[in-house]
Amino acid sequence: MGNTKERRNLLVSTVMVLFFFNTNHYQVMSCPDQTTNCTDQDKKLLEFPLNLEYLEAEFFLFGALGFGLDKFAPNLTMGGPSPIGAQKAKLDPLTRDIVLQFAWQEVGHLRAIKKTVTGFARPLLDLSIKSFAEVMDDAFGRKLVPPFNPYANSHNYLIASYLVPYVGLTGYVGANPKLQCPDSRKLVAGLLGVESGQDAVIRTMLYARATHMVHPYGITVAAFTDRISRLRNKLGKMGVKDEGLVVPKAMGAEGQVAGNVLVGDELSLAFDRTPEEILRIVYGSGNERVPGGFYPKGADGEIAKSYLV
Repeated sequence: MGNTKERRNLLVSTVMVLFFFNTNHYQVMSCPDQTTNCTDQDKKLLEFPLNLEYLEAEFFLFGALGFGLDKFAPNLTMGGPSPIGAQKAKLDPLTRDIVLQFAWQEVGHLRAIKKTVTGFARPLLDLSIKSFAEVMDDAFGRKLVPPFNPYANSHNYLIASYLVPYVGLTGYVGANPKLQCPDSRKLVAGLLGVESGQDAVIRTMLYARATHMVHPYGITVAAFTDRISRLRNKLGKMGVKDEGLVVPKAMGAEGQVAGNVLVGDELSLAFDRTPEEILRIVYGSGNERVPGGFYPKGADGEIAKSYLV
């Protein structure tokens, strides 16, 4: 009887030891942020998007309200320089309402990323009329007269907004499979969901105006989006990862439609971009080592700075 009781106690003790060993082992194995490799890899990929989130937050805040992070959330800037040339846009009530929602969402994105990684100070951003006008001139291969002004009216502002969230969301698509930590992937999935929603709203609003002639250029809204997308493909140097609002029917979803309110590959899946591709595009130089465009002194973070040495 005593031996039976001893054997039972020994069995229970063994099971408990195995349980705690396996539980602790699982916790170690399932928390790769405890490994240096995971921390370094994820940190670089998570901090890089701050460059675009800063740009979007400032562009949308100024566009809707005439003020940026320096007034609403100065702590998030970490003392970085104020953006150049940003101003309040002349927006109709609906567009302003939507842009303001985007603005506060971008502030939330900055907070979310900085809860996970320390990040860096706001880089110098050029959101001036001149900066946007140069992008449009490059897109059309000639100088538009007068220079394109993103703040002039709702149509222009939405076309300028077409430049912003889509580049960021392709970056999140590209980063997600490279992340090793579950929390990192969860964060990027959440950011991607909202950025994709913003892009869808912008494209839908522009699609409703696709045949509208943008004054005084005599060029349709659809043509503007097509030229911008072609430019981004050219600068990114990795083939077609960008499409305008109207495409040849063969390029539409399942080869059945010319309307392209949501852009995707042949299976209607989102395109991906690397940080290097994104830098080539937002610098406007086609070279991740040559700053310019919206980032006159270059982007920040380990990935971006590694190309500025």
